[in-house]
Amino acid sequence: MPSFDVVSDFDAHEATNAIDQANREVTNRFDFKGTGSKFVLEENVVNLTSQSEFQLQQMLDILRQKLVKRGIDIACMKEEELEISGNEARQKVILRQGIETSLARDLVKKVKASKIKVQTAIQGEKLRISGKKRDDLQAVIALLKDADVDLPLQYENFRD
Repeated sequence: MPSFDVVSDFDAHEATNAIDQANREVTNRFDFKGTGSKFVLEENVVNLTSQSEFQLQQMLDILRQKLVKRGIDIACMKEEELEISGNEARQKVILRQGIETSLARDLVKKVKASKIKVQTAIQGEKLRISGKKRDDLQAVIALLKDADVDLPLQYENFRD
C-alpha cells in the first residue's frame, strides 16, 4: 500500500553554520563594533543579544538572510518577545521542528474533509498518509501544499 510521511524538519548542522556566519558578520560590521552583539544557539533556540532594539532587528534580518542561504525555510522561526533591561536588549528565536499534535489534528481534518480515499495517522511528530492509489497521495500532497500552515512541511518516505 503506497504511503508517505509529512514532517516539518530542518538540517541542524546547516542552522549551526548559518548562525556562525551571522556571528562573523556581526563582529565584522562597523555599526556593531563595541556593542557586544552576538548569536548563541542552544537546543534549537537562538539567543540574540545587543544594546538596542534597532540592532536586534538588524540582527534578525542577518539571521534570516543566512538561514535562507543555507536552505532553511525561515517559516520555522518563532520569535519570542523582546526583553530590554538597562543597556541590553535580548530576544529568543525558536527554530521549530516537528508537527505539534494540534496542527496534526487540523491537517487530518483537512484531508478527511477533502473526501480523498486515504488513511491518515499521527505518529509522534509526523503524519503518515497511506492509500491504494498513488494519484490519491499526490492529491493529498497538493492539498497540503495549498493549506495555510505556519510551518514548513516536507514530504518524505514516498513508497509505492
